[in-house]
Amino acid sequence: MLMLRHTGLGLLLVGLALLVSADRSAACPFCNMDGKTLTGEVHDASMVLYGSLGKGNEAAETTPLNIEMVIKKPENPKLLGDGKVITLNRYLPTDEKTKNYRYLVFCEEFKGRIDPYYGVAVPEGSPLAKYLQGALKVASAKQPERLRFFFDYLDSADVEASNDALKEFGKADYADYKDMAKTLPADKIAGWLKDKNTPAFRYGLYASLLGHCGKEEHAAVLREMLEDKEKQLGAGVDGIMAGYTMLKPKDGFALIRRLMADPKNHFMLRYNGLKAVRFIHDFRPDLATDKEQTEAVTMLLEQKDLADMAIEDLRKWHRWETADKVLGLRNKDVYEVPIIRRAILRYAIECKDNKECAAHVETMRKKDPDMVRDAEELLQLQRESTPVGK
Repeated sequence: MLMLRHTGLGLLLVGLALLVSADRSAACPFCNMDGKTLTGEVHDASMVLYGSLGKGNEAAETTPLNIEMVIKKPENPKLLGDGKVITLNRYLPTDEKTKNYRYLVFCEEFKGRIDPYYGVAVPEGSPLAKYLQGALKVASAKQPERLRFFFDYLDSADVEASNDALKEFGKADYADYKDMAKTLPADKIAGWLKDKNTPAFRYGLYASLLGHCGKEEHAAVLREMLEDKEKQLGAGVDGIMAGYTMLKPKDGFALIRRLMADPKNHFMLRYNGLKAVRFIHDFRPDLATDKEQTEAVTMLLEQKDLADMAIEDLRKWHRWETADKVLGLRNKDVYEVPIIRRAILRYAIECKDNKECAAHVETMRKKDPDMVRDAEELLQLQRESTPVGK
């Protein structure tokens, strides 16, 4: 049946899920839109048509589609007949409202016949058909070229096209847009960030793009956003922090550290600071030294709501020089939190050359052998799940 959508109107397994985060290099680090893109839908369909609805036959449960554009041609051109009309296998009543809409219809070939299975209704005059045609033209191009095309639709008045363009960035690697972003219109992006109608979930991507192409005046836009108490607790703050640090590395990283270090700050603000430091570690180590990154994360060790994450990062980054501080948590209030005790144990297991870490593991093996066994199994699963070279 054709589906139409209208627009505009286990302990180890749980532990492993916490330990093995998604590969940060496999997707845009600041995009909050995912899911299948329209380009992907077109790729999977045998053909995609665009047109208006004719008067349907309620008894036969059919509706004609007057074809105005063939977005994707079928391998067998005879399926389209004269290319003017096809019959949808569902009755769709028409009225004055539907006359103002056009329909993108995705079809399969089934036993030599057209089988429409999915449709998107868009307002008349929508750029969506043109958007898809353009997306198909750059489908085989290199990612930077593709993303430059999608950038021009990020602010499209058509919500479907705008959100789909954002999904395309969400599926891309940071390396795919890092250099391309240097050529983007900074004033335009800054305008998006200052626009009160821009959804907060877009801030992270926009700010990171601005970090590549912006100038001194654009850094001020990002700094103002970071000092806005309301925006501090919204989406995309890690991207704003990263973008500001790209434009003003010394000031930006100092600001991240200050916001992370104050335990009175909201959890999300401090957590976004940690995510920004992770981004710098993974993708932009030119913005802060290893020592600066380590010191920033170490500041979180006595914060009960973030200490376990900080310990995990120090372990994954092999920052064994922090062993004294990590083990020192055993004498702090944070050691009362089970998840923090387990994080310390995992750190100690992997910090093999430190005698105090080894002693802690052996002490815990006698005191709670099950806990040590579970930690060792989790670490083994993580090693097996980590891509080669990571």
